Amino acid sequence: MVFRKPPDGGWGWVIVVVSFFTQFLCYGSPLAVGVLYLEWLDAFGEGKGKTAWVGSLANGIGLLASPVCSICVSSFGARPVAIFSGFMVAGGLMMSSFAPNIYFLYVSYGIVVGLGCGLLYTATVTITCQYFDKRRGLALGLISTGSSVGLFIYAALQRELIELYGLDGCLLIVGALSLNILACGSLMRPLESSSSPPTEKMFVDKVPDQYFVYHEKEKTVEENISILEKGYIDEKCVNNVPDCKQDSILNKNVLSSININEKDTYKKKVVEQTNFCKQLAKRKWQLYLTYWKDTMVLFKNKVFSALFVAILLFDIGGFPPSLLMEDVARSANISEDDYYMPLISIIGIMTTVGKLILGILADFKWVNTLYLYVTTLLMTGMALFAIPFAKSYLTLAMLSGILGFLTGNWSIFPYVTTKTVGIEKLTHAYGILMFFAGLGNSLGPPIVGWFYDWTQEYDTAFYFSGFCVLLGGFLLLLAALPCWNACTNQSSKLPPNTYSYKVASNA
Repeated sequence: MVFRKPPDGGWGWVIVVVSFFTQFLCYGSPLAVGVLYLEWLDAFGEGKGKTAWVGSLANGIGLLASPVCSICVSSFGARPVAIFSGFMVAGGLMMSSFAPNIYFLYVSYGIVVGLGCGLLYTATVTITCQYFDKRRGLALGLISTGSSVGLFIYAALQRELIELYGLDGCLLIVGALSLNILACGSLMRPLESSSSPPTEKMFVDKVPDQYFVYHEKEKTVEENISILEKGYIDEKCVNNVPDCKQDSILNKNVLSSININEKDTYKKKVVEQTNFCKQLAKRKWQLYLTYWKDTMVLFKNKVFSALFVAILLFDIGGFPPSLLMEDVARSANISEDDYYMPLISIIGIMTTVGKLILGILADFKWVNTLYLYVTTLLMTGMALFAIPFAKSYLTLAMLSGILGFLTGNWSIFPYVTTKTVGIEKLTHAYGILMFFAGLGNSLGPPIVGWFYDWTQEYDTAFYFSGFCVLLGGFLLLLAALPCWNACTNQSSKLPPNTYSYKVASNA
């Protein structure tokens, strides 16, 4: 598929709107799963670490499968993938309302809903990057606020639905709302070239001549024709033995009546058909080898290598507060009368603000987006260290707001990735990075829950989380500094497909 130059507007704004609502509808419940987490603790009586797997899988499995999601979007396009994923998210939420135990939720809510969210996220980010170039930071910031607004609204909505209809009714209603993803996905028109779709003949013509063995020896051609003749004659002999000899003579007469040009064309087509599938399979195998070679080349870029370590550690330490903050407040014996707003809702609304502001900042030429991202990591680590000292609703609300704002760095992460590897390798590189992000999302909440099960307090858990995020930020900073300042000198030493941050940004 050949794409036109990004229009930076036009139908692209429709893509932004539908992508916003797609992330709102698919991520609203998984990100606000902290409300459901308390209900599942009471309903199934399992440990905090074991129950936290449900929410962590829902938010992590889609990212773990990002390479597969990227391949699906590249192969089928954003629109078909979005429509199919809408059925997955809605079906998984509705199935979860009938869960008899926590293990059923691992599959229905954790895997099915999580995988659907991962496919939708990859589809919305990819198609938005195709439609925008100069305003890409703003566009990504706008669509990524959809999940944050969903977190803010669904946290209060799910709590209200649980009070009115119970946990099962809440999941059924939320699942029905997710069916609106189908309407959003149908509007994701691909940005294709204006030329007419290639016909089957055009695909054949594009195959290099060396893949068609026209120059084979005449013996090979005659062998193919002999095989066809023999198969035809044998079939007739089996069905009607008396006519076998007559058919053989007739077949020879027909072949002899073909003029030389027609016979040469026939020979050419026979050879082409017998070798096309074999050569096409060989080309596909070469494409797979190229994919893995390009992956290894990506990891030769120091910034990219540090980026995947940083995103892994950030999600191990930075994701648990959005899932466990409500339980942190309950463990601190904060009275419900002091609750002016759910802490998860505060995280959600401040994440929206953070995504918008950070996305806008990323579009300014004087802002170094990688340094901006590193700054958010370091500040997140310090905020996590402060959680054990928060013993009132006000302090927890302030820390929730700070963490929510800093979590808005998700809006600039695709921007940083694009600037690091280039737009032509975005889907490939982003899928790899999201795999490690999903691994961190899947491990973070259970680790924090296990720390609580062992120590009966959250202090040690959040010290560990803060250390992980700070470590990732420092590693990324150390890897970026020499590459950042000397990228002009290093660009000549890089392999042909390897990009430093500045090289890709000027491409």
